[in-house]
Amino acid sequence: MRNADTLRLVFTVFVAVTFVVFGDTAGKLLTSGGVDPFIVAWSRFGLAAIFLLPFSGLSRAELKQFADWRVLLRGACITCGIVSILTALKTEPIANVFGAFFVGPVVAYVLAIVFLGEKPSPLRTALLGLGFFGVMLIVKPGFGGTFGIVFALIAGVFYGCFLVMTRALAGAYRPRFLLISQLLIGSVLLTPFGLSAEVPAFGLNICLLIAVSVLGSAVGNFLLVLASKTAEASLIAPLVYSQLISATVVGVLVFGDWPDAYSLFGLILIAASGAGSLAVNHFATRASVS
Repeated sequence: MRNADTLRLVFTVFVAVTFVVFGDTAGKLLTSGGVDPFIVAWSRFGLAAIFLLPFSGLSRAELKQFADWRVLLRGACITCGIVSILTALKTEPIANVFGAFFVGPVVAYVLAIVFLGEKPSPLRTALLGLGFFGVMLIVKPGFGGTFGIVFALIAGVFYGCFLVMTRALAGAYRPRFLLISQLLIGSVLLTPFGLSAEVPAFGLNICLLIAVSVLGSAVGNFLLVLASKTAEASLIAPLVYSQLISATVVGVLVFGDWPDAYSLFGLILIAASGAGSLAVNHFATRASVS
């Protein structure tokens, strides 16, 4: 990949993850303001499914594919991950939530080796270990960890499982089917919880925040799909760590949340892990080309 293409990819992914942060910022404002996380999650999946269904190319013949347990499990994993991260955002600083959430790549790496037969790389293992240590500094197990951070960690575990399930199904199903399937499955799974939750009075502010929550997540993920068309997942994955920059800045500007010393050091280690993984992929690609 040429330097100009690499810079374009970096910019696209950074814009994408920043939109995701905007969506989760709106989600935090909603949940911390008393809106049930299940309502916020339900609106994300349901409204996105309604909007994207006409563009999904879903055919009648594909409906039977929803009976595949792997498709159902993948949809359940991302649904549980979204609900967990919204629950964490209700009480925790947004940068800390995303920091704990980045246990996901470590989980995906281990599961891909165990279940998909991928070969481990010593250098990548060391970098992921560095990132995991950073996550533990944010989680603070046994010395100051909070209940909300536990939900962020759970969200990362579910997301790691979701990534592995996506890899496992990528060759069997088309990308637009996988996208609409997770939205429809999430909508169905969350409907009982959404209907039983206490519905707030939908004033203008809540409607605007729900719109930002839905659009931020949808636009961010759409841009990541576009980036995936021009670059391998192994190159894009480390770039997602730039989400920590957006999350930290937004957390300070919108909520006045400054990370404590442990959390700040943990965020730096996670960012270093992502930058190191990107450098490894870059030099490995150049070596294979030459």
